[in-house]
Amino acid sequence: MANLEKTVKILIEKAGVSFVGSIDAQGTPNIKAMLPPRKIEGIKRFYFITNTSSMRVSQFRANPKACVYFCNQRRFKGVMLTGTMDVLEDTQTKEMTWREGDTKYYSLGVTDPDYCILRFTASSGRYYSNFRSETFNVP
Repeated sequence: MANLEKTVKILIEKAGVSFVGSIDAQGTPNIKAMLPPRKIEGIKRFYFITNTSSMRVSQFRANPKACVYFCNQRRFKGVMLTGTMDVLEDTQTKEMTWREGDTKYYSLGVTDPDYCILRFTASSGRYYSNFRSETFNVP
């Protein structure tokens, strides 16, 4: 598991885009491309920035089940993690993920009410590489 975790972590850190999955009110899966996570804690926890007013935020508030997918398109490798998504609006978390230039998206700064954090916590995953998949639990 240690080698797999290291391989997956490198893949995630190098991914230029994240794909985030949620469930809508009708129970249909929805997927969205997002910026890479702002903060990564191993392969267990990921912090994404988004708009509080977004459809995705309302879906996660109604149903926290989620998945994220990261890939290396050139090498045809990828990892899907499943787990839950929390919507965080506390000042400490917002400050932790804030970067210079974010006012381009959130004109009122770190206290902008339309700025929030999606915290994904993984429980399991599936890694694909070299025409093989491997399922694993995330401790």
